[in-house]
Amino acid sequence: MDGTLGGSSVILIINGPNLNLLGKREPEVYGQATLATLEQACQQWGQSLGVTVVCRQSNHEGVLIDWLHMAEEEGFEGIVLNPGGLTHTSVALRDAVAGINPPVIEVHLSNIHAREAFRHQSFTAGVCIGSISGLGFEGYHAAIRHLTASN
Repeated sequence: MDGTLGGSSVILIINGPNLNLLGKREPEVYGQATLATLEQACQQWGQSLGVTVVCRQSNHEGVLIDWLHMAEEEGFEGIVLNPGGLTHTSVALRDAVAGINPPVIEVHLSNIHAREAFRHQSFTAGVCIGSISGLGFEGYHAAIRHLTASN
């Protein structure tokens, strides 16, 4: 599998812990825009590419894992995942990504490699088809474009 989808696809966007605080938490790092603004942008980008985008956010690791496990059964053909702080701590989330069929692209709003040393390692990136860091909302756009690109 090359990680690209055809038309009529459905992509799942999963945002992890603290992303519900976009626009409030560390705006100098994450910007002023809210999660609702990000979700709306993702849905518009998907629509322009002929795919449906469904957005979900949770602060709970187990919920994120359940969504990953159920993604294929629910008809999602690709996943954009921002694990938030779980990126750097969760072997369980890494194993969930490794155990599913839909391709997953990891996305981070900030450049995790230009931040605190503990953020430099991603447990999930190695089991994703790609990882995008530091492009803000544009990282989500790039991930959606990649997942919907034709062969």
